[in-house]
Amino acid sequence: MMHFLQLNYIFAKNWFMATQNKLSQYVKQMRKQYGLTQMDLSEKSGVGLRFVRDLEQGKKSLRMDKVNCVLNLFGSELCPVSQINTENEDRCSQ
Repeated sequence: MMHFLQLNYIFAKNWFMATQNKLSQYVKQMRKQYGLTQMDLSEKSGVGLRFVRDLEQGKKSLRMDKVNCVLNLFGSELCPVSQINTENEDRCSQ
């Protein structure tokens, strides 16, 4: 039987990977929608080309301030959000 912390870790890891994929897809989709190359995006947002490539490829560790520099071009930002998930609340109360 899996320990609660292991279950929590697996949930957090899966949630992070899904969120990360959504973020990279969003940035790539918005860049293309605005007709920007990766170089254009890096110049307009003030981050390096390598950072833009890493972001679009879903790199696991990125600086939030730089992510927000990119997202600000599209009228978005990365920030903490409360997530209500009744399935996990039940697990936590055990």
